[in-house]
Amino acid sequence: MSETTAPLRIHHRAQDATFQRVHGGNLVYNACWEDPRIDRELMALDHESRIVMITSAGCNALDYLLDDPAEIHAVDMNPRQNALLQLKSAMIRRDRFEDLFALFGNGSHPDFKSLREELDGLLPPYASRYWKEKHYYFKSSKLNPSFYYRGTAGQMAWIALKTFTSGRGKLRGRINAILEAKSLEEQQSIYAEVRPILWTKLVTWLLKQPVSMAMLGVPRAQIRLIEKNFAGGIPGFLQSKLEQVFTEIPFWENYFWQVYMCGRYTRECCPNYLREIHQPALLDRVDRIKTHSTTIANFLREHPGEYSHYVLLDHQDWMAAHRPEALAEEWQLILENSRPGTAILIRSASPEIDFIPAFARERLDLVDKPRTEALHQIDRVGTYGCTLFAHVTA
Repeated sequence: MSETTAPLRIHHRAQDATFQRVHGGNLVYNACWEDPRIDRELMALDHESRIVMITSAGCNALDYLLDDPAEIHAVDMNPRQNALLQLKSAMIRRDRFEDLFALFGNGSHPDFKSLREELDGLLPPYASRYWKEKHYYFKSSKLNPSFYYRGTAGQMAWIALKTFTSGRGKLRGRINAILEAKSLEEQQSIYAEVRPILWTKLVTWLLKQPVSMAMLGVPRAQIRLIEKNFAGGIPGFLQSKLEQVFTEIPFWENYFWQVYMCGRYTRECCPNYLREIHQPALLDRVDRIKTHSTTIANFLREHPGEYSHYVLLDHQDWMAAHRPEALAEEWQLILENSRPGTAILIRSASPEIDFIPAFARERLDLVDKPRTEALHQIDRVGTYGCTLFAHVTA
């Protein structure tokens, strides 16, 4: 091992260890960071759809229910993510909308301890124990006012918000202004004022730290993809993406970014599962969601079948870099448990997905690629390098 590679390998191992430590014992995502409006437009779900998806925070599984699928299997290696979806599902079954919105719209509830006790019969044992331990996640205080600043991604959002706004009255005022903007032209004007005071040396330094990226759920494999494909590395990537989010996409309907800026949703700008009009449909269909704390590959081994849709988020970025043999195995199982026309939706930190094994590529038809790329450009989250949508061929 050369003198130059040894320190680099040690640095990489430290990055991986940090990521594993952050993810190994924590709730990472308190809100989904993928736009279900794009997903549903691409997937065209119906009453025969049988979906396998990564749980994340569960918001999108509930959103997909509005298209009346037959079943949704929410799969996540982190049982805390499934516990979050199970809590949301239990609150929908409880059928008291104001409490649901207090928890997940406002991000706090004045008496979550008592509320959780009421949910014992509606929650699986692990989820019941987890939320008994983490009851303070829904307590609002000066140190932490919202559930949306809990979990590792939420904590990072809170640190970033404080870093961006501490002692900067003008910036705080401009954030409020962009929240109230009524046109893209107004957004563009406000962001032009904010840009030079937003990207300070401190912010750039913070974004380069492995622990910051780990808290946001970004592993080293994705950091490498970003540094390889985007000028300026992580800071340059995020500056470019924020430019798109704040100047090209209507912010008044962008609940993804608003919740981390404000710590709460509004009734007008929130995920569909928090809209009162959708509660009857969700109550009728919520039992169609089944959660599984395992990998996609293990789920398919244990629950073989012909599934119509797979929503794989960006987890294959990591597999391609660290476990190519597991990536090939996952694709083999996906194809074995598909039928002609099965839809597969993937996102990546890279501007192009080139890691799908050759045997799988041969079975995939990239359905209407220009349309997928056009929808990717109006994704309200705006932080992925690309979106891939394909159908399995015969």
